[in-house]
Amino acid sequence: MRNPCAPWVSSLTTVIFLLLIPEGGCERIIGGDTVVPHSRPYMVLLKLKPDSVCAGALIAKNWVLTAAHCIPGKKSEVILGAHSIKKEPEQQILSVKKAYPYPCFDKHTHEGDLQLLRLKKKATLNKNVAILHLPKKGDDVKPGTRCHVAGWGRFHNKSPPSDTLREVNITVIDRKICNDEKHYNFNPVIGLNMICAGNLRGGKDSCYGDSGGPLLCEGIFRGITAFGLEGTCGDPKGPGIYTLLSDKHLDWIRKTAKGAV
Repeated sequence: MRNPCAPWVSSLTTVIFLLLIPEGGCERIIGGDTVVPHSRPYMVLLKLKPDSVCAGALIAKNWVLTAAHCIPGKKSEVILGAHSIKKEPEQQILSVKKAYPYPCFDKHTHEGDLQLLRLKKKATLNKNVAILHLPKKGDDVKPGTRCHVAGWGRFHNKSPPSDTLREVNITVIDRKICNDEKHYNFNPVIGLNMICAGNLRGGKDSCYGDSGGPLLCEGIFRGITAFGLEGTCGDPKGPGIYTLLSDKHLDWIRKTAKGAV
């Protein structure tokens, strides 16, 4: 029987060099702007540790979708309605009841980098806190499609996390280009369950601290911020990589959330 967790690998690829994410680190907004406060009410700020943040999307009143490598601890905070990483009256600070990393997540190849967080309490929906609906189908996203991604991550390579929510417009890049010798060179393989997006001239990218945030393409939730070129953001050699909300990923999300989404 075929292993359902086996990642797709190009038949032309015989050797895969592995790119590791630093343990506990949150990967990959460069070249973007601060958003109008509370204009992205679906965004979730995850404070994993005092100096470590990720992002996520509220997909049901008590479910958050983020990246699998954003590992919550007992004292982690799930902050809804946030614009600033500092306390605001609009914020709802909740905690994680249980984390459900995707069972086929491979931290070496980055396949299946998604995770569900079940919250201990349900969110109160209002103008500052809203649900981002999943796509009905896990369609691929064509090269050239305009997308945007937001987060509280670094806005240049050596900066601390951003004090406020920032967003950048990026463009989907053909996987063949992202896998060529001028880019990732199959290190790691950018597969069919990933989206490569950024700017071929560089300067527009997600960065450390943005992991887990939603990638919206033409207004539709299509991906989750996953990783980028080790040690740098906005480099034309390493556009940002996002986990595609493929049919198999959507099926797992719906089964795990048991009809809540």
